[in-house]
Amino acid sequence: MKLVDSHNRRIDYLRISITDHCNLNCLYCAPLRGRTRLAHEDILTYEEIQKVVEAAVSSGISKIRITGGEPLVRKDMVDLCRELSRVRGLQDISVTTNGVMLSELAGPLFEAGVKRVNVSLDTFQPERFKKIAGHDLLPRVLAGIKKAEEVGMHPIKINTVVMRGVNEDEVRDLARLTLRKPYHVRFIEVMPTKGCALGVPASLFVAVDEIIKMVKRVGLLSIEKVAHSFGPARLCSLPGALGIVGFIAPLSWHFCDSCNRLRLTADGQLRTCLFSEQEIDIRGPLREGASREELGDIFKMAVNLKPAGHQLKKSDVRIPKNLGRTMQAIGG
Repeated sequence: MKLVDSHNRRIDYLRISITDHCNLNCLYCAPLRGRTRLAHEDILTYEEIQKVVEAAVSSGISKIRITGGEPLVRKDMVDLCRELSRVRGLQDISVTTNGVMLSELAGPLFEAGVKRVNVSLDTFQPERFKKIAGHDLLPRVLAGIKKAEEVGMHPIKINTVVMRGVNEDEVRDLARLTLRKPYHVRFIEVMPTKGCALGVPASLFVAVDEIIKMVKRVGLLSIEKVAHSFGPARLCSLPGALGIVGFIAPLSWHFCDSCNRLRLTADGQLRTCLFSEQEIDIRGPLREGASREELGDIFKMAVNLKPAGHQLKKSDVRIPKNLGRTMQAIGG
Protein backbone atom coordinates (compact mmCIF):
# COMPACT_ATOMS: atom_id res chain seq x y z
CA MET A 1 0.00 0.00 0.00
CA LYS A 2 1.16 3.54 -0.76
CA LEU A 3 0.32 6.85 0.84
CA VAL A 4 0.12 9.57 -1.83
CA ASP A 5 -1.00 13.08 -1.01
CA SER A 6 -3.09 15.47 -3.11
CA HIS A 7 0.11 16.91 -4.62
CA ASN A 8 1.23 13.50 -5.89
CA ARG A 9 3.99 13.08 -3.29
CA ARG A 10 4.53 9.64 -1.82
CA ILE A 11 4.54 9.85 1.98
CA ASP A 12 6.59 7.00 3.43
CA TYR A 13 8.46 8.56 6.35
CA LEU A 14 7.29 9.26 9.91
CA ARG A 15 9.27 11.24 12.49
CA ILE A 16 8.24 10.28 16.02
CA SER A 17 8.96 12.51 19.00
CA ILE A 18 8.99 10.36 22.14
CA THR A 19 9.64 13.20 24.60
CA ASP A 20 9.73 16.98 24.75
CA HIS A 21 12.46 16.87 27.40
CA CYS A 22 16.08 17.64 26.51
CA ASN A 23 19.34 17.67 28.46
CA LEU A 24 20.61 20.66 26.47
CA ASN A 25 19.16 24.14 26.00
CA CYS A 26 20.17 25.10 22.46
CA LEU A 27 19.47 28.72 21.62
CA TYR A 28 17.69 27.99 18.31
CA CYS A 29 15.52 25.19 19.68
CA ALA A 30 14.61 25.63 23.34
CA PRO A 31 11.87 28.03 24.49
CA LEU A 32 12.74 31.55 25.56
CA ARG A 33 11.33 31.36 29.07
CA GLY A 34 12.09 28.00 30.62
CA ARG A 35 10.82 24.59 29.66
CA THR A 36 7.16 23.93 28.94
CA ARG A 37 6.99 20.24 29.72
CA LEU A 38 4.08 18.10 28.66
CA ALA A 39 2.15 16.38 31.41
CA HIS A 40 3.20 12.75 31.87
CA GLU A 41 -0.27 11.47 31.07
CA ASP A 42 -0.33 13.37 27.79
CA ILE A 43 2.76 11.66 26.39
CA LEU A 44 2.21 8.51 24.37
CA THR A 45 3.29 5.31 26.08
CA TYR A 46 5.61 2.92 24.27
CA GLU A 47 2.71 0.53 23.76
CA GLU A 48 0.71 3.33 22.14
CA ILE A 49 3.64 4.30 19.92
CA GLN A 50 3.93 0.66 18.88
CA LYS A 51 0.26 0.60 17.83
CA VAL A 52 0.62 3.85 15.92
CA VAL A 53 3.68 2.57 14.07
CA GLU A 54 1.94 -0.68 13.17
CA ALA A 55 -0.98 1.31 11.75
CA ALA A 56 1.37 3.67 9.93
CA VAL A 57 3.34 0.86 8.33
CA SER A 58 0.18 -0.97 7.27
CA SER A 59 -0.89 2.30 5.61
CA GLY A 60 2.32 2.84 3.64
CA ILE A 61 4.98 4.23 5.99
CA SER A 62 8.26 2.34 5.59
CA LYS A 63 10.79 4.52 7.47
CA ILE A 64 10.66 6.03 10.93
CA ARG A 65 12.99 8.30 12.88
CA ILE A 66 12.90 8.60 16.65
CA THR A 67 13.35 12.19 17.86
CA GLY A 68 12.63 14.36 20.88
CA GLY A 69 13.38 16.71 22.57
CA GLU A 70 16.29 14.41 23.20
CA PRO A 71 15.04 10.84 22.72
CA LEU A 72 17.89 9.17 24.59
CA VAL A 73 16.79 10.73 27.88
CA ARG A 74 13.55 8.74 27.92
CA LYS A 75 13.91 5.62 30.00
CA ASP A 76 14.08 2.29 28.15
CA MET A 77 13.99 3.90 24.69
CA VAL A 78 16.33 1.14 23.46
CA ASP A 79 13.59 -1.37 24.24
CA LEU A 80 11.16 0.72 22.19
CA CYS A 81 13.53 0.68 19.23
CA ARG A 82 13.94 -3.08 19.54
CA GLU A 83 10.19 -3.62 19.45
CA LEU A 84 9.66 -1.19 16.58
CA SER A 85 12.38 -2.86 14.52
CA ARG A 86 10.28 -6.02 14.62
CA VAL A 87 7.27 -4.40 12.99
CA ARG A 88 6.66 -6.26 9.78
CA GLY A 89 7.10 -4.03 6.74
CA LEU A 90 9.19 -1.38 8.50
CA GLN A 91 12.33 -1.03 6.43
CA ASP A 92 14.35 1.49 8.40
CA ILE A 93 14.57 2.94 11.90
CA SER A 94 16.94 5.76 12.82
CA VAL A 95 17.47 8.22 15.66
CA THR A 96 18.24 11.92 15.89
CA THR A 97 20.15 12.87 19.04
CA ASN A 98 22.30 15.60 20.53
CA GLY A 99 24.88 12.90 21.24
CA VAL A 100 25.31 13.53 24.96
CA MET A 101 24.25 9.97 25.91
CA LEU A 102 25.25 8.28 22.66
CA SER A 103 28.54 6.86 23.93
CA GLU A 104 26.65 4.66 26.40
CA LEU A 105 23.74 3.79 24.12
CA ALA A 106 25.20 3.47 20.61
CA GLY A 107 25.98 -0.23 21.06
CA PRO A 108 22.60 -1.18 22.55
CA LEU A 109 20.81 0.89 19.90
CA PHE A 110 22.70 -0.83 17.08
CA GLU A 111 21.84 -4.23 18.52
CA ALA A 112 18.21 -3.12 18.80
CA GLY A 113 18.04 -2.42 15.06
CA VAL A 114 19.04 1.25 14.80
CA LYS A 115 21.68 1.37 12.06
CA ARG A 116 21.71 5.11 11.37
CA VAL A 117 22.01 8.14 13.60
CA ASN A 118 21.92 11.93 13.19
CA VAL A 119 23.89 13.96 15.71
CA SER A 120 23.60 17.71 16.26
CA LEU A 121 27.03 19.37 16.36
CA ASP A 122 27.34 23.11 15.81
CA THR A 123 30.94 23.68 16.90
CA PHE A 124 34.26 22.06 17.78
CA GLN A 125 35.00 24.72 20.42
CA PRO A 126 34.08 23.83 24.04
CA GLU A 127 33.31 27.37 25.17
CA ARG A 128 31.25 28.03 22.07
CA PHE A 129 29.41 24.74 22.56
CA LYS A 130 28.50 25.84 26.07
CA LYS A 131 27.23 29.16 24.72
CA ILE A 132 25.08 27.50 22.06
CA ALA A 133 23.84 24.50 24.02
CA GLY A 134 23.85 25.84 27.55
CA HIS A 135 26.06 23.05 28.91
CA ASP A 136 29.76 22.15 28.76
CA LEU A 137 29.28 18.71 27.21
CA LEU A 138 31.17 18.79 23.90
CA PRO A 139 33.58 15.95 24.88
CA ARG A 140 30.63 13.66 25.53
CA VAL A 141 29.10 14.46 22.15
CA LEU A 142 32.37 13.78 20.32
CA ALA A 143 32.79 10.53 22.25
CA GLY A 144 29.27 9.53 21.25
CA ILE A 145 29.95 10.12 17.56
CA LYS A 146 33.14 8.07 17.81
CA LYS A 147 31.30 5.22 19.54
CA ALA A 148 28.54 5.20 16.92
CA GLU A 149 31.20 4.78 14.24
CA GLU A 150 32.92 2.01 16.20
CA VAL A 151 29.75 -0.07 16.58
CA GLY A 152 29.03 0.16 12.85
CA MET A 153 26.35 2.80 12.48
CA HIS A 154 26.30 4.19 8.94
CA PRO A 155 25.82 6.76 7.75
CA ILE A 156 26.49 9.00 10.72
CA LYS A 157 25.00 12.37 9.89
CA ILE A 158 26.28 15.51 11.58
CA ASN A 159 23.69 18.31 11.62
CA THR A 160 25.13 21.82 11.92
CA VAL A 161 22.91 24.89 12.18
CA VAL A 162 24.93 27.77 10.75
CA MET A 163 24.46 31.07 12.61
CA ARG A 164 26.02 34.41 11.77
CA GLY A 165 28.29 35.71 14.48
CA VAL A 166 28.06 32.40 16.31
CA ASN A 167 29.68 29.57 14.34
CA GLU A 168 29.82 30.43 10.63
CA ASP A 169 33.61 30.65 10.90
CA GLU A 170 33.72 26.88 11.55
CA VAL A 171 31.96 25.80 8.37
CA ARG A 172 35.23 24.94 6.64
CA ASP A 173 36.54 22.96 9.62
CA LEU A 174 33.34 20.95 9.79
CA ALA A 175 33.43 20.34 6.03
CA ARG A 176 37.02 19.10 6.34
CA LEU A 177 35.74 16.40 8.69
CA THR A 178 34.44 14.55 5.62
CA LEU A 179 37.97 14.31 4.23
CA ARG A 180 38.99 11.89 6.98
CA LYS A 181 35.70 10.44 8.21
CA PRO A 182 32.81 8.76 6.33
CA TYR A 183 30.31 11.14 7.90
CA HIS A 184 27.57 13.17 6.24
CA VAL A 185 28.09 16.74 7.45
CA ARG A 186 24.94 18.73 6.72
CA PHE A 187 24.80 22.50 7.02
CA ILE A 188 21.35 23.83 7.89
CA GLU A 189 19.97 27.33 7.55
CA VAL A 190 18.71 28.62 10.88
CA MET A 191 14.93 28.41 10.86
CA PRO A 192 12.39 30.70 12.53
CA THR A 193 10.98 28.97 15.59
CA LYS A 194 8.53 30.11 18.23
CA GLY A 195 10.17 31.51 21.36
CA CYS A 196 13.77 30.78 20.41
CA ALA A 197 16.24 31.97 23.00
CA LEU A 198 17.58 34.83 20.91
CA GLY A 199 14.17 36.05 19.80
CA VAL A 200 13.55 36.71 16.10
CA PRO A 201 16.64 35.15 14.46
CA ALA A 202 16.96 37.37 11.39
CA SER A 203 20.44 38.48 12.46
CA LEU A 204 21.56 34.85 12.74
CA PHE A 205 20.54 33.86 9.24
CA VAL A 206 23.23 32.72 6.79
CA ALA A 207 21.92 31.85 3.31
CA VAL A 208 22.95 28.52 1.85
CA ASP A 209 24.70 30.16 -1.12
CA GLU A 210 27.05 31.83 1.33
CA ILE A 211 27.62 28.55 3.17
CA ILE A 212 28.51 26.82 -0.11
CA LYS A 213 31.07 29.52 -0.86
CA MET A 214 32.66 28.86 2.53
CA VAL A 215 32.90 25.14 1.77
CA LYS A 216 34.50 25.83 -1.59
CA ARG A 217 37.28 27.71 0.21
CA VAL A 218 38.48 24.50 1.81
CA GLY A 219 41.15 24.60 -0.90
CA LEU A 220 39.66 22.24 -3.43
CA LEU A 221 38.81 23.19 -6.98
CA SER A 222 35.37 21.71 -7.32
CA ILE A 223 32.48 20.08 -5.58
CA GLU A 224 31.15 16.94 -7.19
CA LYS A 225 27.45 16.14 -7.08
CA VAL A 226 26.38 12.95 -5.36
CA ALA A 227 23.78 10.96 -7.26
CA HIS A 228 22.08 9.30 -4.26
CA SER A 229 20.67 12.48 -2.76
CA PHE A 230 17.37 11.91 -0.94
CA GLY A 231 15.28 13.97 1.46
CA PRO A 232 15.63 17.71 2.05
CA ALA A 233 19.43 17.79 1.86
CA ARG A 234 21.26 18.51 -1.37
CA LEU A 235 24.41 16.43 -1.18
CA CYS A 236 27.85 16.76 -2.68
CA SER A 237 31.29 15.36 -2.03
CA LEU A 238 34.64 17.04 -1.80
CA PRO A 239 37.15 15.31 -4.12
CA GLY A 240 38.89 12.50 -2.29
CA ALA A 241 36.59 12.73 0.71
CA LEU A 242 35.45 9.69 2.68
CA GLY A 243 32.23 11.45 3.63
CA ILE A 244 29.61 13.72 2.15
CA VAL A 245 28.67 17.36 2.58
CA GLY A 246 25.01 18.32 2.52
CA PHE A 247 23.00 21.53 2.59
CA ILE A 248 19.50 21.92 4.01
CA ALA A 249 17.96 25.27 3.14
CA PRO A 250 14.26 25.56 4.02
CA LEU A 251 14.27 29.28 3.25
CA SER A 252 16.61 29.58 0.25
CA TRP A 253 15.54 26.33 -1.40
CA HIS A 254 11.95 25.27 -0.85
CA PHE A 255 12.19 21.48 -0.83
CA CYS A 256 8.48 21.03 -0.21
CA ASP A 257 7.84 19.44 -3.60
CA SER A 258 9.86 16.40 -2.48
CA CYS A 259 8.59 16.24 1.12
CA ASN A 260 7.79 12.65 2.05
CA ARG A 261 7.06 12.91 5.77
CA LEU A 262 4.63 13.32 8.59
CA ARG A 263 5.52 14.11 12.21
CA LEU A 264 4.08 12.60 15.37
CA THR A 265 4.45 14.77 18.47
CA ALA A 266 5.13 13.27 21.88
CA ASP A 267 1.54 13.98 22.89
CA GLY A 268 0.07 12.13 19.94
CA GLN A 269 -0.63 14.78 17.30
CA LEU A 270 0.14 14.22 13.63
CA ARG A 271 1.70 17.28 12.03
CA THR A 272 1.49 17.58 8.27
CA CYS A 273 4.25 20.20 7.98
CA LEU A 274 7.04 21.43 10.25
CA PHE A 275 5.98 25.05 9.68
CA SER A 276 2.25 24.61 10.08
CA GLU A 277 0.14 24.58 13.22
CA GLN A 278 -2.22 22.05 11.66
CA GLU A 279 -2.35 18.89 13.75
CA ILE A 280 -4.54 15.81 13.63
CA ASP A 281 -5.26 14.10 16.93
CA ILE A 282 -4.40 10.42 17.01
CA ARG A 283 -4.01 10.05 20.76
CA GLY A 284 -7.71 10.48 21.44
CA PRO A 285 -8.91 7.75 19.06
CA LEU A 286 -6.01 5.54 20.16
CA ARG A 287 -7.04 5.74 23.81
CA GLU A 288 -10.66 5.22 22.90
CA GLY A 289 -9.75 1.83 21.42
CA ALA A 290 -9.49 2.62 17.70
CA SER A 291 -8.54 -0.35 15.55
CA ARG A 292 -5.44 -0.48 13.38
CA GLU A 293 -7.62 0.21 10.35
CA GLU A 294 -9.19 3.25 12.03
CA LEU A 295 -5.77 4.57 13.01
CA GLY A 296 -4.65 3.99 9.44
CA ASP A 297 -7.55 6.10 8.23
CA ILE A 298 -6.23 8.96 10.39
CA PHE A 299 -2.90 8.70 8.59
CA LYS A 300 -4.68 8.82 5.26
CA MET A 301 -6.61 11.90 6.37
CA ALA A 302 -3.37 13.60 7.48
CA VAL A 303 -1.76 12.86 4.14
CA ASN A 304 -4.75 14.31 2.28
CA LEU A 305 -4.48 17.49 4.38
CA LYS A 306 -0.76 17.91 3.79
CA PRO A 307 -0.12 21.37 2.28
CA ALA A 308 1.78 21.95 -0.94
CA GLY A 309 4.49 23.81 0.97
CA HIS A 310 5.33 26.33 3.65
CA GLN A 311 5.14 30.08 3.08
CA LEU A 312 8.46 31.12 4.63
CA LYS A 313 10.65 33.41 2.55
CA LYS A 314 14.37 34.10 2.75
CA SER A 315 13.68 37.82 2.57
CA ASP A 316 11.41 37.65 5.59
CA VAL A 317 13.13 35.60 8.28
CA ARG A 318 10.74 35.80 11.19
CA ILE A 319 8.62 33.70 13.47
CA PRO A 320 5.35 32.75 11.75
CA LYS A 321 2.29 33.64 13.80
CA ASN A 322 0.89 30.16 13.39
CA LEU A 323 3.98 28.28 14.58
CA GLY A 324 2.39 27.14 17.81
CA ARG A 325 5.14 24.96 19.27
CA THR A 326 8.85 25.39 19.83
CA MET A 327 11.19 23.19 17.78
CA GLN A 328 11.98 21.32 20.97
CA ALA A 329 8.33 20.30 21.25
CA ILE A 330 7.90 19.36 17.58
CA GLY A 331 10.91 17.09 17.17
CA GLY A 332 12.44 18.85 14.14
